[in-house]
Amino acid sequence: MCSSEIASTRVNNDVNTALHRSQLIDLTTTGRRSRLPRRIEIFLHDEDGVLFITGMPRRDRIRDWIQNITADPHVIVHLKNGIEADIPATARVITDPHEARPLIEAAARRWRRDDVDEMIAHSPLIVLTAATAPAA
Repeated sequence: MCSSEIASTRVNNDVNTALHRSQLIDLTTTGRRSRLPRRIEIFLHDEDGVLFITGMPRRDRIRDWIQNITADPHVIVHLKNGIEADIPATARVITDPHEARPLIEAAARRWRRDDVDEMIAHSPLIVLTAATAPAA
């Protein structure tokens, strides 16, 4: 392995470690109508290696970022605490209550909420799969 491959591997490992730390991030989606980038600040959760984003329950509408992801699942996760990195990822909207429950329960614990059933019924939820680093 040459020194540039070693350096690249170390950077990728550092970014991967940072990615799997629950934290405030920016998320860029593609506007479903405009096709323009849409960037929001949001909390990224990691539960046993599963990266996910959820939000507070809201009955009155589906959030724009969920609608954007439904139209185009390609997103960019922008790390900004400690390590700064832009990581391409694929987002999958979770609607199955059985699949959602362990993730929503984890978020509810972090937020000290006790309305898990309400969150499952009315909170947005996506699971992220980060793109792997290209082979050197």
